[in-house]
Amino acid sequence: MTAHKKKSKFTLVYMDAAGELVDTDLEAVVRSGNKFLPAKNFIPLPPGSDLMYLPGRAPLVWVANEAQVVESADEDPIYPLAAILPAGYSRLALPAYEKQEDAPLLPLFGYTAVVSLQRELYVAAKKTDDPEKWNPLNYPNEKLPAAVAQVRKMLPNNRLVEHLAHCALEYHCLTAANIFFHRWEGGLPTSPRCNANCLGCISLQESECCPSPQARIEFSPTPEEIAELAIYHLESKEEPIISFGQGCEGEPLLASLQIEKALQIIRKTTTKGIINMNTNAHSKDKLLKLRAAGLDSIRVSMISAVPSTYESYHRPHGYSLNDVLEAGRALKKEGLSISINLLTIPGLNDTPSELKAWENLLKEGWIDLIQIRNLNIDPDWFFNVIPVEEEGLGIEHLIEVLGKYAPVGNFSHYSK
Repeated sequence: MTAHKKKSKFTLVYMDAAGELVDTDLEAVVRSGNKFLPAKNFIPLPPGSDLMYLPGRAPLVWVANEAQVVESADEDPIYPLAAILPAGYSRLALPAYEKQEDAPLLPLFGYTAVVSLQRELYVAAKKTDDPEKWNPLNYPNEKLPAAVAQVRKMLPNNRLVEHLAHCALEYHCLTAANIFFHRWEGGLPTSPRCNANCLGCISLQESECCPSPQARIEFSPTPEEIAELAIYHLESKEEPIISFGQGCEGEPLLASLQIEKALQIIRKTTTKGIINMNTNAHSKDKLLKLRAAGLDSIRVSMISAVPSTYESYHRPHGYSLNDVLEAGRALKKEGLSISINLLTIPGLNDTPSELKAWENLLKEGWIDLIQIRNLNIDPDWFFNVIPVEEEGLGIEHLIEVLGKYAPVGNFSHYSK
């Protein structure tokens, strides 16, 4: 269709060939799964959001109860707009577009629908946590090099320090930066290997996908290297946490022997702080040994409590969802704090069968916290690999249902 004027509460905004935002009076449309819907449930664009245009795709608008393509008034292309949300906000809808034949695969970001209301930008999102500790403004880049230099001087032969310095300075990783700012949750990568092949892994990708935004750690740190840096960080007075299982590594349980020895050294030296692991929880036995050595909490990454969906996304090698759930149940009996790292994309997690599976699992009572994560992936690629037949009930509805059984947020809230 050709652009025409129509009054609407939320209207289409797109990017033209010159890189300028173009506001319209055309009714906006959003996407959930493979379904297009009229736009609703929007908030003003949060500070710290990034805007991106989507190449090889044509924007859509809502006309006569259906989505229609917007055609450029001239021969120059126009592009759909998407937002990348800051920490503390959960995505409610995907951007709506028609994919063209030559469209490239989108890089790994959490694409969120953007619309206009009275010439102001709005996004399909909900604030679901306090982002204060993860606000980039609390990470002064001008002070980071000096902080890195100080830790390098204190721990001159520790390879983890060098690895994390690269992550902090080049990738702007906040958990790496926390090590050097000596506060809050600091990441300690340990494993170059993984036993899953998740779609859109941010540290290692097969050739059919897009480039990973960061490189995976290439060495296995010794227990002494792990303990040395961990002890330094846990002596901080600012709510120190060390976390194994970062975006720049594989599965930390594959380095469980080194971590177990490191934990023994750590807890003989200090009882301060929290020791956490972000893990796929494939081995109950390994986790129980780590618990005995001093592990306080785990955050288990799961996109679904439905076995077929879990297998299709995580593509595990040598374990299953049942192994993960058995580990969680056993660890709760040992007093471990357990969070779920729930990867969300509108139109999948909020379908009736997915919601029912989560309810059945949460009723068991061993999950203490649900951390919502916006899945970073090309929506077309994702739903081509994992097709969905049911219609989603909405991410807001998902959050409401999950909240009946456990707190829902975006960040870890640990206490001993």
